[in-house]
Amino acid sequence: MVKDVVVCDGVVKITIELTTPACPMKEQIQNDVQAAVRQLDGVKQVNVDFTANVAPMAPQQRAAESNPLPGVKHIVAVGAGKGGVGKSTVAVNIAVGLAREGAKVGLMDGDIYGPSLPTLLGLANATPQTTGGNMIVPFDVHGVKSMTIGKLVEPDKPLIWRGPMAHGAFRQLATQTDWGQLDYLIIDLPPGTGDVPLTMSQLLPLTGAVVVCTPQKVAQDDARRAIAMFRQLEIKLLGVVENMSYFIGDDGKTYDIFGRGGAQAMAKDMGLPFLGAIPIHMDLRANSDNGDPTGNFTRNDQLAGELETVVKTLAGQISIHAASSTFQQPTISIG
Repeated sequence: MVKDVVVCDGVVKITIELTTPACPMKEQIQNDVQAAVRQLDGVKQVNVDFTANVAPMAPQQRAAESNPLPGVKHIVAVGAGKGGVGKSTVAVNIAVGLAREGAKVGLMDGDIYGPSLPTLLGLANATPQTTGGNMIVPFDVHGVKSMTIGKLVEPDKPLIWRGPMAHGAFRQLATQTDWGQLDYLIIDLPPGTGDVPLTMSQLLPLTGAVVVCTPQKVAQDDARRAIAMFRQLEIKLLGVVENMSYFIGDDGKTYDIFGRGGAQAMAKDMGLPFLGAIPIHMDLRANSDNGDPTGNFTRNDQLAGELETVVKTLAGQISIHAASSTFQQPTISIG
């Protein structure tokens, strides 16, 4: 990780390369490096600069020879066992949060039955464009390249898809969008365990999946089914996000409307990482309706802190998974 060290008149400048710009350990690494170097004789000042090089999955894990998106280092699906748990909202804010940390991020609206990205990203007046060939140019908003079926069909038209049609629509969105070079492509899946997740698992080399769940037991029951689906498809579970975890009233009191901590307990019970909890917040609702997810990170410190925790913890899990696929444990054969 140490890429450069320069010493001049007692001033030390160290450049450290992280595996993700959203590294949750950045501050600790900086403090540890500064503390260690300050112990050396003659050191007056220690400056730590960070760069980032997102590590891709190992080629054998990514099926590189059949990968339709070779320019994308990590593909992460965001799913849920049921609708109404805020899956699309979580997917959008993960993508925007990673981009704000300096990553190159794409966001694909894989919910071809009920696409939410036109509203959540403020794409009402956007018009899709194509390249000289048959590739679709993604929308560039909030620092994220995005594409949604909601901008390729007539507004308010019901999207009634049979299995083969759903398969074809998902494949077109994924492979005919000109994503370019990305560190992360976040895919917002439709709820449930239907055709689209199966198509995705057969088409794309996923790094892993995130499951969104609200705290109450009825949501946990469906989330467990989604987790079982990802496991059956041999897709790595990167963690669980508890959405609508709690509510803070105007009186400053915290109200656990749906039973705060339920999804976290489920994650622990199933041996999965817990990525963080997102509250019910008026600003989150307003910014989502207004198509301004950037506002979730700039207008309320508490909301921004909760979202950044999810983003950085997820980035850390992706880095861990990428490293474990690249650096295989050595073995010794004794004959």
